[in-house]
Amino acid sequence: MTRIVIVGAGFAGHRTARALSRSLAGERVEIVLLNPTDYFLYLPLLPQVAAGILEPRRVTVSLAHTLPRVRLVLGEATRVDLAGHRLHYTDPEGSPGELAYDRLVLAVGSVNKLLPIPGVSEYAHGFRGLPEALYLRDHIVRQVEMAGAAPHADECGARCTFVVVGAGYTGTEVAAQGKIFTDELYAQMSRPKEPFGPAWHSPDTRPRWLLLDIAPRVLPELDRRLSETADRVLRARGVEVRTGTSIKEATPDGVLLDDGEFVPTRTLVWCVGVRPDPLVADVGLPVDRGRLRVTAELNVPGHPHVFACGDAAAVPDLTRPVPGGDSADDGNGTGYELTPMTAQHATRQGAVAANNVAASLGYGTARAYRHHDLGFAVDLGGVQAAANPLGVPLSGPLAGAVTRGYHLAAMPGNRVRVAADWLLDAALPRQAVQLGLVSSWSVPLDTSSPELARLPGRNRQ
Repeated sequence: MTRIVIVGAGFAGHRTARALSRSLAGERVEIVLLNPTDYFLYLPLLPQVAAGILEPRRVTVSLAHTLPRVRLVLGEATRVDLAGHRLHYTDPEGSPGELAYDRLVLAVGSVNKLLPIPGVSEYAHGFRGLPEALYLRDHIVRQVEMAGAAPHADECGARCTFVVVGAGYTGTEVAAQGKIFTDELYAQMSRPKEPFGPAWHSPDTRPRWLLLDIAPRVLPELDRRLSETADRVLRARGVEVRTGTSIKEATPDGVLLDDGEFVPTRTLVWCVGVRPDPLVADVGLPVDRGRLRVTAELNVPGHPHVFACGDAAAVPDLTRPVPGGDSADDGNGTGYELTPMTAQHATRQGAVAANNVAASLGYGTARAYRHHDLGFAVDLGGVQAAANPLGVPLSGPLAGAVTRGYHLAAMPGNRVRVAADWLLDAALPRQAVQLGLVSSWSVPLDTSSPELARLPGRNRQ
């Protein structure tokens, strides 16, 4: 029986597996999906988990339920033997394993992008996996509660200050949702007349959020009108947006900005971007800006049995040619920009990868990946959002409705549960409790597996 092995169950890998299981149903083909977890994570809604809007399981979709004709193997890929057509991996208990394949699809996704800034790897936390979101939610609640019991205004203010570095999609949404969350926590804790000391009631110790980015505006990769909408909403909410600014050093007591200002804080959220999974560099094949070089058909040149898609692949964007041909190549010598590392592209590349893998086995005809952006949506919390569906710029409640409608349509499951949580959040106060399930040391910034919390005695970096 022919075996197709797919590595990674993110947007690209999940769509590849789902499309192949449908198109090859009834054929003598085994589809195997290797993934560290038994769920697909809907990353765009992760900021709502950190802000206490959605329960964690709402953004996790069961692979067994949505991929009934796919065999799931739990583990992390460690090495690809191209000559022997074998994939080596480590299972959740640390035991080695291997899978022989006839076709291999690499959709391993991305991890936190690192910069050589002193103290960042020690004191910052990323936002690429569910453990990081759970840790941040607990951490935010803990800091606000400890601020209430702090004996001095300086300590109280530092614990109530939250710094987010990176004003892209993730950083903007984390800051927007986080400010609402902490304001609500502060209001709940301030209802009794004298629950805490005078430091808690000082105007200088109320929740403070800073959003930093070296770029000249928030959401620099999007249309300027969306950036202006997001900037306006954030500032009106009380978020301190500082563009053209980054950090020079991180310490246990705060961060030093590159303009010389020191900001006392106990919270540093790192959202500066992503980089391909380290497995990509270890495969031993040509890369382009850290991503595995592929043709427009998502095939690795010189290896007809290997395909790649999503954040791990340098896919030429056939809608954006580059004069002179000095960028990604379509396989025919024409240069193109690379497709952005977004869920929109990853999902559609997964569908094309499935089609072309099936075509390589004699089922159907291969086709090149080509996709025009359909627009973007950024949830800014409450009823606010910035969106441009089909290029039409929207803001306010209308954009909020479009954004949530888009997320419900894009999720492969849990739609009713997500909608129910949104309704409950609109009607009831959020539950401000610490579960204590994820410790700081369990979610290091420099990790190749942000989807997994580090276990005692095991180094997952």
